[in-house]
Amino acid sequence: MNMPVTEIKPEPRSLEEWTAMLRDRDMPIFSNTVRSVNNIIGDDKKGVMELASVILQDPNLTTQLLKLSNSIYYNASRQKMATVSRAIVLLGTEVLRELTLACSFLEAILSPTNQRRANEEIAQAIHAAVHAKALAIATHDRSPEEVFVAALLHNIGNISFWCFCGAKGDLIQALVKDGSSQQAAEKQVLGFTLADLGGSLSKAWNLGGLIEESIRKNQGAVNPHVGLVHLGYEVVEALREGPDTKQYGACLEKIAAVTKQPKQAVREALQKNTEAAAGIARHFGAHEASDLIRKEAGQPSEPETAEAAPMTDRKQLQFQILQDITSILSGRIDINLLLETVLEGIQRGIGMDRTLFALLTTDKLALREKVSLGWRKDSYTQKLVFNLAKIPPNLFFQALSNHDGCWLNPEQDAALFTAGDTKLVGKNPCFLMPVCAGDKPIGLIYCDRAYNHQALSEDDFRAFRHFVQQANIGLSLYRLQGREG
Repeated sequence: MNMPVTEIKPEPRSLEEWTAMLRDRDMPIFSNTVRSVNNIIGDDKKGVMELASVILQDPNLTTQLLKLSNSIYYNASRQKMATVSRAIVLLGTEVLRELTLACSFLEAILSPTNQRRANEEIAQAIHAAVHAKALAIATHDRSPEEVFVAALLHNIGNISFWCFCGAKGDLIQALVKDGSSQQAAEKQVLGFTLADLGGSLSKAWNLGGLIEESIRKNQGAVNPHVGLVHLGYEVVEALREGPDTKQYGACLEKIAAVTKQPKQAVREALQKNTEAAAGIARHFGAHEASDLIRKEAGQPSEPETAEAAPMTDRKQLQFQILQDITSILSGRIDINLLLETVLEGIQRGIGMDRTLFALLTTDKLALREKVSLGWRKDSYTQKLVFNLAKIPPNLFFQALSNHDGCWLNPEQDAALFTAGDTKLVGKNPCFLMPVCAGDKPIGLIYCDRAYNHQALSEDDFRAFRHFVQQANIGLSLYRLQGREG
């Protein structure tokens, strides 16, 4: 009898192998998110719908992002944001890019196996990022969010390595303990420094821009944005040294000169930023990093308090999302925002695994995906196309002609689940309902629970129909506004 052989992955030896391992094996979710977000932000033809759909593919990322969006640091007005779509509209795409990259990065690295050194690196990054952003705002920089992300990911090589280093990390720390410098120890064990790894990861993830520029060793004529990133790290080092040291005094002088603020105001701002950084770390779930931020700045640890439980009541979430939809319908309608919010209401509010809105093609022979949530695809650019078969009628042809919506089951409605449909969506109980402009269907919304296989209910179907009806009301109002305009 042949015993199964467990594949032993070879330990990375070169800079290239370490980069590939972190990118593909240890942090693939972050890799995919960075690629998708950067593609959307860099394309003028893409907007809220595309960005929201990328975020909503990951329920954990969605939860963390909304939690931070509603924190006092990002949302001083305390306007409740129940949907990603509303968060993008209220906070702006640049802030959401900042939050998405930060949340997805920390989601990829935070785990119970993190050693103290990893938490120290995470604490330094979050702390420096908050100070750098505050400095950018104080100096009237146009891109404080870009400065925040660049500072957070400035030491990306260090953070990534210490989270997944294994025995190599122990060797480096042993050499440092015996008197070697940090860089010399890294070079001896790895053959390269962690700063080199950061630069390599930045290129592999195509982070580009200020992130990559701030990581480079030789700056030449320093970009003022890069200077703010580096100053954020200087602040953290100065706070670590203490308020009575020469380093702290020099840092205080530099910040006062850059911001044109009196030293006392700078001192107060540094304390306020440190408290904000500790709070943000805690929001990210980096509790040990939060305590380290306070400790290194000479502040007492925040007393442990029970965090508010995440909102799990679907009825409450449905109500809040419907309020957002009402707000959209009460003004000049952004049809893409409306449809995205409706889909988010179905996906999160009803608790679906997969939700999709598809538009009729011009020849009316197929439905082409416009936006989808929860579908496990290689790329967000991959679009599903559903052919409409009249004889015999298939799943989507049947649903398109039923304005009241369909609740279909592969056991009772087996004939509708044709081979072509099954290849694309499988055989799962599902809800379908046409999206109409007036009396004419222009597309269709589909949803199911293909992964957790939780039973659908009458309440779920009523909520689904109500959300789609809001989309239809919005389309009718949108057409009227177009005529009036």
